[in-house]
Amino acid sequence: MRPKTLGELKASYPLEKLRRSVPEEVRENLIERLKSRAPLLPGIHGYEESVFPALAAAILAGHDVIFLGTRGQAKSRLTRLLPTLLDEAVPALPTPMRDNPLNPVSPEGKRLLREKGDEAPIVWLSREERYLEKLATPDVSVADLIGDLDPIKAARRGRELADLEAIHYGLLPRANRGIFALQELPDLAPKVQVALFNVLEEGDVQIRGFPLRLPLDLWLVFTANPEDYTARGRIVTPLKDRIEAEIRTHYPRTLEEGLKITRQEAKIPEEVTFPEPLFRVVERLAFLARKDPRVEAASGVSQRLPIAFAEAAAAGALRRHLIYNDPALVRPYDLHKGLFAVTGKLEPSYEGEAIGEEALAKDLLEKAFLAEFGTEGLGEVRAWFAQGGALELPEGPLEAVKAALSQVPGLIPPEEDEALALSLAEARLEALVGEGFLTREEGLFQKR
Repeated sequence: MRPKTLGELKASYPLEKLRRSVPEEVRENLIERLKSRAPLLPGIHGYEESVFPALAAAILAGHDVIFLGTRGQAKSRLTRLLPTLLDEAVPALPTPMRDNPLNPVSPEGKRLLREKGDEAPIVWLSREERYLEKLATPDVSVADLIGDLDPIKAARRGRELADLEAIHYGLLPRANRGIFALQELPDLAPKVQVALFNVLEEGDVQIRGFPLRLPLDLWLVFTANPEDYTARGRIVTPLKDRIEAEIRTHYPRTLEEGLKITRQEAKIPEEVTFPEPLFRVVERLAFLARKDPRVEAASGVSQRLPIAFAEAAAAGALRRHLIYNDPALVRPYDLHKGLFAVTGKLEPSYEGEAIGEEALAKDLLEKAFLAEFGTEGLGEVRAWFAQGGALELPEGPLEAVKAALSQVPGLIPPEEDEALALSLAEARLEALVGEGFLTREEGLFQKR
């Protein structure tokens, strides 16, 4: 049974835990995690040798942190996993600021201890309750973050506006004794950013000139896009100076890292089979896009692109299964039909805008097929098309697809699973398109 009053808490709870600040609590729990060699933040891949060592050093140093990276680099996921470094539950007074029972900072908490003493009630805060997040937008005000006078609160309690308990606390005071994450910091208006100075430097807030000092116990974490952070300069310099640790995130550095993330995040229906080579094509498209001059490098290519693309292709296979009763197996046809999940996530450069997003996405897909499958051993296929052969590939059913592909000698690979063999045969044609030997127009393959 957890203690329910301050007296019970003093008698049974290790009070040294209550004397720690939140950064010290996180630091202690991190040390235990490092000693046991457990994953720092489970579920995030590709940061083991880059972001995680920097984050661990920042925590050990007791620093507030900003994660800096382009879209789709798991910045929000990182911040939302940080509460796993908090204690499972901590005791607090039932006040808006979740005051420390030994050292309340709010007027309400101090009054509660004066009136109740050891009979003051205790509540227990879970990790989830100690994490508060806000997406920064231009309309966020100082009152939203810090607080303001509340005439209605004063009237209900029969108090004057000058009374300290007539204050409505903003997000920062309400996050006291926890982690406060501010997403996309540059989007805050400069005057609101200025209001954060004292929180970062002194750990306290001041409200409307009241003689009130609230020394908050917080760990502050921010995220930002480097384009906003540096080029547009929308983080005011003094605030930037007060954030001690700047940690750069990045996209997966290897195809295998990207595949691990996409497999984990993509919601593929259980009845759908996604051949491994085609799944790799999906991931390769994202890798190729990040290096392509036709895609705006500063905007990046989100890891959400291959996730959404894989889901769209799997949905296409499920659709064909429902219509034709074919095996629910992903074909290259489904990848082409799923390009709607790609175009909206590509930010074309000037060169890319000249050809259009759809043509750009289709070209990247063909290059991904070429990179994954290559074109070796396709001499008979080349000869058939060179002699004037043309192949129109239907959507379904499977027998019609087989009849079409069987026209081309040496195309269908020897696979026990017929549906898989036909899918891989189709992928070989796509690789020849990527090489430039064939053209593909609405399912019609012929010599360029």
